[in-house]
Amino acid sequence: MEEKKPAITISGPPGSGTTTAARLIAAQTGLDYVNTGSIFRQMAAEYQMSLGDFGAYVAGHPQIDQQLDLRQVELARCGGIILEGRLAGLLAQREHIKAFTLFLNTDVNERARRCSQRDEQNILQAARLMEEREQLERERFLKLYSLDLADTSGYNMVIDSGAYLPEAIAMMAVKAYNKWVNNG
Repeated sequence: MEEKKPAITISGPPGSGTTTAARLIAAQTGLDYVNTGSIFRQMAAEYQMSLGDFGAYVAGHPQIDQQLDLRQVELARCGGIILEGRLAGLLAQREHIKAFTLFLNTDVNERARRCSQRDEQNILQAARLMEEREQLERERFLKLYSLDLADTSGYNMVIDSGAYLPEAIAMMAVKAYNKWVNNG
């Protein structure tokens, strides 16, 4: 039986292009793709709350984060997947999991534009909600795990997603991942 390749984690703030990159990388590598943001959105819907309200609720109920994050760690440890999530890379680093960690980011105006299109909001509303969500998440994860979402120092690769087309990002990431796996 062939051993599974190490996981790829893809992290970044809202609107940075992590979902697009993850889907393209999954198509190129054949690795399964898991989006923790979708799981979080599904949980918010189950609680009948907006993302912002659910994020604030979760801040007072850390067991919800811990359940989701434990699942991310288990998935990353198993390998053979692309795990997209705000904490995916930092959790893999903290848990000493062999995973290729990718971080995407771009300037706040571009991210707000992307979020406004994705969520069908005006750009000012999207920027405000994005800023509130990022602040809540940063505070929550600092308190819960002492992990700073803004710390990209331990990632294998950091890309400005505003500087490249999504296909170029995927190609660069897959090339770097394959090199990383082969140098092992």
